[in-house]
Amino acid sequence: MLDCQWLQTLHTYGLLTGAFRPADEICVLRGYIRQKEMLVQSSSMHIQHMQKALQQMNLLLPNVVADITGVTGMTILKAIMAGERDAKVLASHRDPRCRNSVKTIAKSLVGNYREEHVFALTQAVALYEFYQLKINECEEAIARLLSTQTQQRDDEPPASQKHIPPQRRIRAGIDLRSRLFKLTGVDLFSIPGLGADTLLTILAEVGFDMTPWKTEKHFASWLALCSGTKISGGKVRDRKSKRSANRAAQAFRLAASSLARSTTALGAFYGRIRARIGAPQAVTATAHKIAITFYSLLKNRATTTYVEIGEQTYNQKFKERRVKAMQKQALALGYKLIPAA
Repeated sequence: MLDCQWLQTLHTYGLLTGAFRPADEICVLRGYIRQKEMLVQSSSMHIQHMQKALQQMNLLLPNVVADITGVTGMTILKAIMAGERDAKVLASHRDPRCRNSVKTIAKSLVGNYREEHVFALTQAVALYEFYQLKINECEEAIARLLSTQTQQRDDEPPASQKHIPPQRRIRAGIDLRSRLFKLTGVDLFSIPGLGADTLLTILAEVGFDMTPWKTEKHFASWLALCSGTKISGGKVRDRKSKRSANRAAQAFRLAASSLARSTTALGAFYGRIRARIGAPQAVTATAHKIAITFYSLLKNRATTTYVEIGEQTYNQKFKERRVKAMQKQALALGYKLIPAA
């Protein structure tokens, strides 16, 4: 029997499950998000072109400015394009929030302003600003689409345990934390590591309805964030998670990697796993936990927010679990653990 005939037979008896495809309105959102992602990747290329032009002119602006596309960096670049060559005058465009002083910035702006390199810098800046304009248009289209979706509730999200900066929740002048709370009924921003961009990417791939996945384990398996099951002869040969191009899984991994220096419970979990088996495995394990939390909030909706217990509470609970396991093991061997004075 041919494979196509065998698949047809299985499908006739209902033994094949269909691949997941979100609703039509989610597909529209997914198209906007993927278009924005392409524009962001293209704009990052022109940032590299700007850095290359500065390097060829022996201008070390990236060494004294954290982001050359920020307020200070763009103001200085616009002055260079306008014909200014005095290092002190260029450094005077420093924003008050910049960490380095005017004198330090001026030392990095003494270079060779060759005409061809300034021309390349001018084109790179123009192309970067053009892509930023198109990115803003995508964000406005996303905001308009979200405003047409059916709301689950009309109230505002509860007070957050930790201050959420505007750059994590505001896009196109709209507070996405409030908008997504009304659409889903839960505060997804309360999950550590998840911001506006990651949440929009995840929701554009999986949607607002979790019913296609029966359990949280099914959801984690679909994301390829669970351990592998290569077993032969009763022995585990490999537990590596399988490779996947799932964009939602990439977003969860990105959220997990942002918790490396976090003081949250998930940050403490990431640090413990990283110290034991390494950073790549810790990113996958933490992404698995974030995905399960995301699934539970949208699936059950028993609570509207994720309760953060903190790093100290997590470490204390982990210590108690270890002590309990050691006491149980010692008791099985006929011993009794006594705490030291």
